[in-house]
Amino acid sequence: MSEEMFRIFQLAQQGFSCSQILLTLGLAAQGKENIDLIRAMSGLSGGLGFTGENCGALTGGACLLGLYAGRGAVDEQEHEHYQLMAAQLVDWFKEQVGTQYGGINCSDILGDDLQYKNVSMQCGTIVGDTYAKVKEILAGHGIMMDGTRT
Repeated sequence: MSEEMFRIFQLAQQGFSCSQILLTLGLAAQGKENIDLIRAMSGLSGGLGFTGENCGALTGGACLLGLYAGRGAVDEQEHEHYQLMAAQLVDWFKEQVGTQYGGINCSDILGDDLQYKNVSMQCGTIVGDTYAKVKEILAGHGIMMDGTRT
């Protein structure tokens, strides 16, 4: 098991959701912590507040792309390929996860297990795969996980 997967399962055991785990990993790669941001990511947990809608790994992955390529200040511009990056992630997620589970909603993936409000083994794998895909997409557009751009 890779160090990243170990960290994903460790955070899941501590009760963090898919979206929270992804942003925790992304911030750590930059040498940062942001408790407020991680708390805000709980709004994506369980498919938008445990409603079973869009999977938190997908929405969290989109937020992770935004952390690295989005706009955060008046004098900043989002990366010129940010929207393309988001589309690449969504297309990949639909093909990989949506095909396997019959949809991209948390309820499609977890079914009746959604009621238990915790990250399952399948969720951990999806989070790991999503994190790897986000890293690949960012690198393909010249953005490294430490925040530097090539």
